Amino acid sequence: MGAQFEVEGFIREGGIYLEGRTNREGMLIGKEGKVLDSLQFLINRMVKKRLGESIKIYLDINQYKAKKVERLSKMALRLGKKVKKSGKSILIGPYNPHDRRVIHLALKNDPSIKTESLGEGEMKKIRIFPVGHTT
Repeated sequence: MGAQFEVEGFIREGGIYLEGRTNREGMLIGKEGKVLDSLQFLINRMVKKRLGESIKIYLDINQYKAKKVERLSKMALRLGKKVKKSGKSILIGPYNPHDRRVIHLALKNDPSIKTESLGEGEMKKIRIFPVGHTT
């Protein structure tokens, strides 16, 4: 595939974290991180099958996931300010469960706004609204 790949692993918070570095990140991350998520899923399945028990393995390539968390957090804070300034709710998304959690956590310490997930299934939207807002 023509890719050079280095992996460093460490144990943190009850899981194994694999940090990969490559010169062909697009191929291994995929659109919106879908290939990376699939690789992580497959690695977890292989480890569970081999060991007979589940150990959570987290995979990141060229800090893609770390950068995504930072982007989502900054976006959430920016939108939170917009909601406070306008007094009107904002509906964003849809997002997967991990991304929704990042957004909810970024805004949870602001007492003047709230968040809620809306929708069915895996991908849901998030409503950011000022406290006391009813719709």
